[in-house]
Parts: sequence; structure tokens; C-alpha cells
Amino acid sequence: MKIIIIGVAALLPAFILWLYIWKKDTQKEPTSWLVKAVLWGVVICFPVAILETGIQTTLFGVDAQPTTLFDTTIVAFVVAALPEELFKLFALWMVLRKNPYFDEHFDGIVYAVCVGLGFAAMENVMYLFGEEDWITTAVLRAFLAVPGHYAFAILMGYYYSVCYFIDDSPKNIVCILLAPILAHGIYDTIAMSGYLSPIVECISFCVLIFFCVKMHKAANNRVLTLIEKDKKLKI
Repeated sequence: MKIIIIGVAALLPAFILWLYIWKKDTQKEPTSWLVKAVLWGVVICFPVAILETGIQTTLFGVDAQPTTLFDTTIVAFVVAALPEELFKLFALWMVLRKNPYFDEHFDGIVYAVCVGLGFAAMENVMYLFGEEDWITTAVLRAFLAVPGHYAFAILMGYYYSVCYFIDDSPKNIVCILLAPILAHGIYDTIAMSGYLSPIVECISFCVLIFFCVKMHKAANNRVLTLIEKDKKLKI
């Protein structure tokens, strides 16, 4: 029974966020393609975990943890954000490159969210089953980490669609990867800095909440922007 409860706690946040985006899509994508995108997100979690371990070991040694804000920033961007968002982009490209149903602006966000939440769900499973105090971890990740991956995915999907349908300028092409990496890296830097000291932990938690609110507002604005573009095309 405990295994089932932990599994539900790990998967439910990602499912709720996926359902929200799915309902926003007026012209639903085929289930088989959505499942394919989610599975890509799940699969890339394993090579990413191996790569991240290798990078962190190379930079800091075995079992070593960052002890300064500079080291924390390096871990956040180089160890976590860069490889994770690179693999997510690769997965998104694999899903969309020969997808005949990728025909609306909002589709980029739909498929990117499927990849991102597939990754977040698998990552959540790994964290929760590896934690003794899994309840606290589940609550924190349900309100912070999983929605974080959701927001990063929206940024990636937004710029992917902009490049594909509207303007494939170098700036927009770079933003497909740069925007989610920056959001992810800043998020992780703030979150990880809390481990430096109890005082920093209190400050960083407040800053993290503020950053998440701003990030999700920006992500939601991009959702609404692409929905409006699709509506105008149908008029």
C-alpha cells in the first residue's frame, strides 16, 4: 500500500498540470503522440541522471557538495539545467520533426509540456522512493519542482512554435534552449543556496516563492499568447 501511495504522490502533480494544458488545447492532439512525448520525457531521465553524476563528480569529486554560492550556481546551471534542458529539447525535436499534427502554435507548448512533465514525473519517482521523509519531499516537489519543470517546458515550447510558425530568427532559435536554461538555472541556484546556512535558507525560500510566481505568470502569458494566435487564424 505504501508503494502505491508514494507512486500516486509522485505522479499526481505532473498529471494535474498536464491535464490543465490538455484542456487548454481546443484541437486535441492524438493520444498516441502525447503518450510518445511523455515517454520520451521519462526515458531521457536515465541518461541525464548518469550525465549529471559524471559532471558533478568531475567538478567537485565523489560525494562532495557545493559550499559557496558560486559552486551552487555552477551546479545549478552546468550540472542540472544545461543537460536536462538539452535532453528535453532533443526529445521534443524527436517528437515534432515528423509529426503531421504539429499544425498549430499552441501545439509546441502541448508537446513540450508532455516531455517536461514526463521527465518531472520520473524524477519525482526517483526522489520520493529514495527519501525516508518522502512526505515532506512530495509536498515541496508538488508545489515547486514539478511546476518548475512545467514552466521551463512552456518556455521551450513557446519559442519552438515561434521559430516554426512565425520567426526563425537567430534570437528566437537561441531562446528555445536559453530561456528554459536560464529559468531552470536561476530556480535551482535559489533553491540550492538554502543548503548553505539556516539564515540563507529562510531568505532563499522567500526569494524562490517570489521567483516562481513571476516565472509562472510569464509562462501563462505565453500560453495565452499562442492560444490567441490560433484563434485569430480560425476566424
